[in-house]
Amino acid sequence: MDVRILGGLSVRENGVSITPTAAAPRQLLALLTASADQVVPVTVLTEELWPSGAPRGARAELQAHIAELRSLIAAALRGADPAEPATGWAERRTADAILVSQPGGYRLDTGGGAHDVWQFERAAGAGYRAMEAGDLARAALRLGEALALWRGEPYAGVAAGPRLRREIERLETSRLSVLDQWMEAQLGLGRHAELVSELSGLVARYRTNEPLHAHYMVALLRCGQHDEALTAYERLRVALKGESGMEPSARLRRLQRSVLAVRNTTVRPLYRPRVPAQYHPARARLVPAGSVG
Repeated sequence: MDVRILGGLSVRENGVSITPTAAAPRQLLALLTASADQVVPVTVLTEELWPSGAPRGARAELQAHIAELRSLIAAALRGADPAEPATGWAERRTADAILVSQPGGYRLDTGGGAHDVWQFERAAGAGYRAMEAGDLARAALRLGEALALWRGEPYAGVAAGPRLRREIERLETSRLSVLDQWMEAQLGLGRHAELVSELSGLVARYRTNEPLHAHYMVALLRCGQHDEALTAYERLRVALKGESGMEPSARLRRLQRSVLAVRNTTVRPLYRPRVPAQYHPARARLVPAGSVG
């Protein structure tokens, strides 16, 4: 089974899509992929589909959605049109072995196939280890591989209930952590000029993200764009003040003072103001994949 969720839900078995077009079974499959190869309790599934409370007949409706997913799986295993009725005990058994009924819940068995979230987390983990070892080139490579797996917003096009929303938030946090470390590795390799344009777009999107603003300021500073770096700091300060009433962190304030010191130096000083070679924010660790239930 090939599972892709980092930019829209796509699940394929035997090379054939088993992703439903109807909203409810699509949402159900999405939640099963979030905890692939693990049992998802029926209570979790019903909470996702009916967050305001399961209606009368919810269990029967859930079972109908499960049956629809198994029909798609069986058709994919035959390489047939999903509209054709399933025939043969072996085919139904095989579909049941992939979408497994277990006491109290259901499990989607990927059969050891590809899952882009697992690939992302393996590459990210290798990148983090390379950063800790001081191997910036390998870190940039592996973290870049992790980021390249993202095609858009996770579970795009899927109606998200409380469980999926938490999983989406977890994945977005993990992506920002990887992006932060990838930027740090790139700056450590002296690629600041190449990053300015990309960072400009990122800080516009993530208006209160301090690590990205710090990387942007360092890149601008190294490019000699002192005023632009100070403008970026001021935009961050205003955004933070408006959103939470907080000021930028002490690290950002020190970085701003470094930019001011460089900009205000009009003659060669007896000593050179210390400009951070790299900004080291408190690292948000990647959250391991796990059950959202």
